[in-house]
Amino acid sequence: MTAELVRGQNHPLSQIRLTVRISAGVPVLAGATLGDENGTVPGPQWVAHPGAPDLPGVEVPRQTAAEHRLAVDLGALPEAVHRVGVFLALPTGPAGPLRFGAVAAPHTTVDGPDGTEIVSYTLTGLDTETAVVALELYRRQGAWKIRATGQGYAAGLPALLADQGLPESADLVATIQRTPAPAPAPPLPAPTPAPGPGTPTHSYAPQLPEPAPSYETQSPYDVQNPYDTQAPGAAPADPEAPRTPGAPVDYTHPRRRPPGTAQSPAPATDAATDDRPAQPVAGDAVGWSMEERLYNQVWGMFEDLARTTAAYRSAVEFADSRLERELDQALADPGSRLGAAGDTAREAAHARRTQLIDQARAVLDRDLAQLSAESDVVEPALPPAYARWDNPVWHGYRVPDEEPMALRLGDLHLPESKPLRIPMLVRLPLERGLWLDSGPGNAHGVPDSAELRHLAMEAAVALAARLLAVHPPGGFALQVIDPAGAGAAALGVLTRTGVLAMPPATGAAGVTEVLERLTRRVDLVQMAVRGGTPESLPPDVDTAQQLLIVNDFPHGFDDRAVTRLRYLADEGPAVGVHLLLVADREDAAAYGPLLDPLWRSLMRLTPVADDHLADPWVGHAWTYEPSLVPAGSQIVQHVLTEAAEARGKYK
Repeated sequence: MTAELVRGQNHPLSQIRLTVRISAGVPVLAGATLGDENGTVPGPQWVAHPGAPDLPGVEVPRQTAAEHRLAVDLGALPEAVHRVGVFLALPTGPAGPLRFGAVAAPHTTVDGPDGTEIVSYTLTGLDTETAVVALELYRRQGAWKIRATGQGYAAGLPALLADQGLPESADLVATIQRTPAPAPAPPLPAPTPAPGPGTPTHSYAPQLPEPAPSYETQSPYDVQNPYDTQAPGAAPADPEAPRTPGAPVDYTHPRRRPPGTAQSPAPATDAATDDRPAQPVAGDAVGWSMEERLYNQVWGMFEDLARTTAAYRSAVEFADSRLERELDQALADPGSRLGAAGDTAREAAHARRTQLIDQARAVLDRDLAQLSAESDVVEPALPPAYARWDNPVWHGYRVPDEEPMALRLGDLHLPESKPLRIPMLVRLPLERGLWLDSGPGNAHGVPDSAELRHLAMEAAVALAARLLAVHPPGGFALQVIDPAGAGAAALGVLTRTGVLAMPPATGAAGVTEVLERLTRRVDLVQMAVRGGTPESLPPDVDTAQQLLIVNDFPHGFDDRAVTRLRYLADEGPAVGVHLLLVADREDAAAYGPLLDPLWRSLMRLTPVADDHLADPWVGHAWTYEPSLVPAGSQIVQHVLTEAAEARGKYK
């Protein structure tokens, strides 16, 4: 049965040889981009277009037309290719339409080699766009999927290619736009029938509107690409067996088997017919190190969860709008409004809505199951900087020799996938300060505001402890401003272990002294960097990165102190001075709009779960949960003691 996709929805592919059919109603250009695992198109030679229609694994038409056929052989793509984007563009010139919104919505269909429709997608909602990425075929966990993208660009092909990382695409766009209009031609031929039992399966020459070489044709990629994989249908190679000289190298993960299969080599079967999800593998992403691969894998999981949830919500919205339209049509006829005919029409409309939503939910549940399986593998493999405090990796903690590339601030989830948590990772060094909101607006089940302020301070201490623990000795220092001493209980673990550069500053004098010292450090480092003499800093300037924790802001701050704090928030991150405010914005109402720029410059976090992190790309509001230490755990005490001892030896 054909899967009718909505924008953002994906679908697994059980075939590797595909035909993409496009019906636009008006002559359009059709092409494809080949991207790496990050979706980046490295150069013009990775773009299949009418001027260069043949790439390994992809063949596109040579002319503008209202209907197109593109041939894709996923098994023939270079190993470095992880994404194939099918794009459409309106030809330039006074004769054609100026935007997709002025013509009928383009329709796309993906067929298997026997002509069976796999998925279809209608690109609705286009307006001023002149170029659009219709579909994306992408490789995830060793399996290929297709996504209904529908991403349009009002600036046309230059914006589309630039968005995919292709530099200096003006010459390529000019070549594509010179594509000639088609001469009158007979209707498109039917798809090539499936090969019979005695037909060789190694060649693939789909019937295109114009002559095109088959995938057996020699191309420059056949010589230059060292990542040739084994032929479809061949048995998996034994990783321990010696390789025959001159034979293709098999880069398949030796333990990457579909669930339920044995670890020994399986009988020779066509892998394209196995639509079971691949076995998740921790670190199965692009990167130079395991840390970078895990970071990219976590963000890949985040993107997959965002897209599959967006597709589900879009499907529900479509089902609701269609139900409303069908009910309006049923009620428009007075003759059928009442009686058995009206009841039957309404029941049928509700049944169709339920069917659409059930189908969408089944797809969402399938994707969530795969992401949950991946999370179960990835979470235990995370390094300390990425791991929760209850991860066993902390029990074997050792002070690192170098700074990590990212830090875990907490967990993210969506209402449709509450059991699934995605780590919220941010790159280091921090580009902006953090604000732990202790306001009552986040108190879901918290008894009173005092308890909420205490929870906010505990969350701040947990973040500070993590930052200190994942940096090498002498590379990071903590300073605290607690004007009224209200955070003494939460700060106890920092003072007991001796990891603070100096005791928490209290009172107006303490606030002034800490801010003056850090402001001086920022000024001196900026001047040294600008002058090209960073080694000329005075000996009393601590060159380690600094984290300043401010509790109960703005209590204890006069106008001068507030100005200095704003200066540190704006200029500090570039020279290694970072802020972590624990504050209730309503408490600062007396300052009026003076502090609004400060709040906007900080990343707002909450001490309890709260759905405040907006994702404008897919329209989600993610629920954030802080990464807190389990009740009764002494792991932070242990970790900070190790860090303090290492810092003492470093000095």
